[in-house]
Amino acid sequence: MTSIDITDLTKEYGGRRALDRVTFTVRPGRVTGFLGPNGAGKSTTMRLVLGLDRPTSGTATIGGRPYAALDEPMRHVGALLDAQAAHGARTARDHLRILAAAGRIPAARVDDVLERTGIASVARRRIRTFSLGMRQRLGIAAALLGDPAVIVLDEPSNGLDPEGIIWIRGLMRDLAREGRTVLVSSHLMGETASFADHLVVLGRGRLLADTGMREFVDAWTTPRVRLRTTEGARLRAVLTGRGLAPVEGEDGRWAVDGARVEDIGPLAAREGIPILELAAEEPSLEDAYLALTADEAEYAATRPAPAVQEA
Repeated sequence: MTSIDITDLTKEYGGRRALDRVTFTVRPGRVTGFLGPNGAGKSTTMRLVLGLDRPTSGTATIGGRPYAALDEPMRHVGALLDAQAAHGARTARDHLRILAAAGRIPAARVDDVLERTGIASVARRRIRTFSLGMRQRLGIAAALLGDPAVIVLDEPSNGLDPEGIIWIRGLMRDLAREGRTVLVSSHLMGETASFADHLVVLGRGRLLADTGMREFVDAWTTPRVRLRTTEGARLRAVLTGRGLAPVEGEDGRWAVDGARVEDIGPLAAREGIPILELAAEEPSLEDAYLALTADEAEYAATRPAPAVQEA
């Protein structure tokens, strides 16, 4: 079993601190979503993990060793950072065969990963003819080539069609079930929520969160219940008496922040208040992420002020 261990990792570029003493561990057997606004330090962290840059201080190790110290690193770590990096004049098969030869990986693995990523039928086409989604699949095939215990993927859903997105979700979960360590950077909150078990969140080079998916959402959002009743006045009085603040919408439905269905249902039943509709409005990962990172975005646009109409 192999983990990625980040300890007091700091990286400075010309006096600017891109990472500030970041510490976390990516463990085997689960998919870890790696989140943060643009400029948060995610790409820097991945480059340091993969030995593409050197830290100012601190360490980034894989199974207790820096990437540069790994024997036959492709057998230990597979990574996709840039789907456009493959040489366009080569065929997909030749690209993977060259990588396999360089990593001393049996040539038979090429066909295995072409099949697993769904591009075996286009293996003899030039890469320059590939769509972005096909290039993503080829990049993932390259990451899997050495059958590594650690997988690092940057925006793997980028350019994939709906079928491809469903496929990559399943692939990442399958890799984790096989006991691999899977670190996935993404800006797509809905996608991350569909596959990640654990989250690491950076903001302005600092660690903001290192926690389970459910715990993260619960910590940064407030549950809400929506309901309809024929006795709104009684409902308001009962809920207000218990410290809640029900709000009636224009459609006649009531919204109750900070409450759950299992709280409201039994209470209404005890008080004899008829309930015509009762549903939980589950907070999303996006809600929690935006609440946490509201002040951490390095680049944020402002909305223009509304035009003033002259009388």
